[in-house]
Amino acid sequence: MEPSTPTRPCWVEIHTQSLERNYQFLQSLAAPETELLAIVKADAYGHSLAHCAPAAVRAGARWLGVTSVEEGIAARSVCPGAQILVIAGVFPGQGRAIAEHRLTTVAWELWQLDELAAAARAVGVPSGSLPVHLEIDTGMSRQGADPAALAPLFTRFAPGSPLRLEAVMTHLFAADETDGQVTGTQLTRLDQAMSRISAAGLFAEWLNAGNSAALLAGQARPIAELAARHGMRAMLRPGLALYGLIPPFDPPFAPEEPDSLMRARTQLQPVLSWKTRVVSIREVPAGAVVGYNGTFVATEPMRLALVAAGYADGLDRRLGNRFSLLVRGERAPLVGRVSMDQAVLDITGIAGVQAGDEVVILGEQGGHTISAFDHAQAAGTIPWEIFTRIGPRVRRAVI
Repeated sequence: MEPSTPTRPCWVEIHTQSLERNYQFLQSLAAPETELLAIVKADAYGHSLAHCAPAAVRAGARWLGVTSVEEGIAARSVCPGAQILVIAGVFPGQGRAIAEHRLTTVAWELWQLDELAAAARAVGVPSGSLPVHLEIDTGMSRQGADPAALAPLFTRFAPGSPLRLEAVMTHLFAADETDGQVTGTQLTRLDQAMSRISAAGLFAEWLNAGNSAALLAGQARPIAELAARHGMRAMLRPGLALYGLIPPFDPPFAPEEPDSLMRARTQLQPVLSWKTRVVSIREVPAGAVVGYNGTFVATEPMRLALVAAGYADGLDRRLGNRFSLLVRGERAPLVGRVSMDQAVLDITGIAGVQAGDEVVILGEQGGHTISAFDHAQAAGTIPWEIFTRIGPRVRRAVI
């Protein structure tokens, strides 16, 4: 859908109803004992936080996950009643914004807890009122507290502190490995850490663990059972699945997939389509070079279409001469290098293409589909990066 006032024809269409249905399906996999936190960080994986966060709330999400305080403030402006978790933690000087915008943050360092406590006291937050999700490092070595060195952190939740231990969190970093051995080890370490927390006289309402892969692989129940053993409720954090893609599992499940994953393959729908238009058409003779440094040379007379999308929009420069886009329902190869603002398609074998024709970069046209996995395979990366690379100048439109 393009705007009434003409703009450069490179845009993304956001199917918010698909996102709402995806969330409700994912919640059905987790219900009734597990809460879902909808991940809308990184501008909702490039889909637009402004459009996707309210859609998730409409679908029933009570919790939203963002990376930073800045993203949390943006989410608060469009979802005033949501619980918003800042997953990457607080940075020096940000404690006041956490309190003033009613955000919840992950923490694992003493200085983070001290930053939050000082800011809470400065703005008059009552004792035990500023929620914190304490992250435990159960094996990823990225962020999180050492399970064997939690005692100093416990002191920051002593009576009279403005901080409240709302959740214990970890990141299951290998939930897409089908043998489940790494995840099992992580959950054991988490169980031991929660026992230490209980022994210190602390209580958390939530056990915050697990991503899309964990949910689709059927791990919601063991996480919920672990939470229940400690008097807690489980919370999972779907991201990629919320936007309609299923994380790849390695190796594939055998002899058959979990029921949750089989159902997801038929129920989840992509939320994003990315489109541009043919700007102009030219015919070139054999021997003509196309694009910077002449990486493509026509071996016969060819018909070429210029399109208004380049690497500044997020179309990976490595796709030149190795990928195709869709025009008139057919695949048109990218020839020559992808430029900053433009790219060229070989339309020699596609009849009737003319300036103004819609070109699909990511999505469906004429029964053919180009997915983020297709882009990722050609560019040597992952679909998460394909989405988040789509530039801010590419307009997002709700359809």
